[in-house]
Amino acid sequence: NASSVKEFILLGLSDNQGVQKICFVMFLFFYMIIVAGNLLIVITVNSSRRLNSPMYFFLCYLSFVDICYSSVTAPKMIADFLVENKTISFVGCIAQLFGVHFFGCTEIFILTVMAYDRYIAICRPLHYTCLMTRRVCGRMVIGSWVGGFVHSIVQTLLTTQQPFCGPNIIDHYFCDVHPLLQLACTNTYAVGIIVVANSGMVSLSCFFILVMSYVVILVSLKTQGWHKALSTCGSHITVVILFFGPCTFMYIRPSSNLSEDKSLALFYTVITPMLNPLIYTLRNEEVKSAMRKLW
Repeated sequence: NASSVKEFILLGLSDNQGVQKICFVMFLFFYMIIVAGNLLIVITVNSSRRLNSPMYFFLCYLSFVDICYSSVTAPKMIADFLVENKTISFVGCIAQLFGVHFFGCTEIFILTVMAYDRYIAICRPLHYTCLMTRRVCGRMVIGSWVGGFVHSIVQTLLTTQQPFCGPNIIDHYFCDVHPLLQLACTNTYAVGIIVVANSGMVSLSCFFILVMSYVVILVSLKTQGWHKALSTCGSHITVVILFFGPCTFMYIRPSSNLSEDKSLALFYTVITPMLNPLIYTLRNEEVKSAMRKLW
């Protein structure tokens, strides 16, 4: 049952040459915005003395994860727009699979931690400095990285244990669990259920915590404080909807339409990391002021 496949062929987003050239320019521009925007937030938070609260500490790590997350898939996708044979080695494919789930799951946990931070800040303001110390925040970030690593290891090991003997054509622009399981030369129904259960448990449990934290915030402030809560948490809620919507839909059910899946995947691998810097800076005067001082 050993795998005889040494490389995979990625079909990418389109096989039309004209469309591929347009996509190359467009996604190269998007990737430059992702790296520049998120790197600017990392530099701004680390260089500004005013941005030393836990919220900006988590935002800094979120931006760093966004850069890493997009860099796992975007450069390969952009380069493939210019070549006819879009191949990736078996080892490279598995490494990409690991990176996507590692950074993606870490981002989910960091977004959840940021929601908890907003809950403490709004609902228990007098205890905020005692509960959200730098040591506690550091442990939360480390926990997010460890959680992402454990999730990714499980997904990767389940996939690599399957035999691949052909075909080797992946109808996607990066290597993911569902497309690879469809190429395995064995019955992967049980593995597919475990993969869906693993991803679903992470995404749905974190999404439940996020929703409950904002429900508690809105209920505790009553009607007169809703405007304050939404203005404080609006950016975070927007990011959560953009990231969790497509991501949860993709991984809580067995994949049946890969063409639909790769279109949805663009939202959480490219669009959300690109919009994060804009969402967090346009609605935050402190960050904009720190950026002006940095320049």
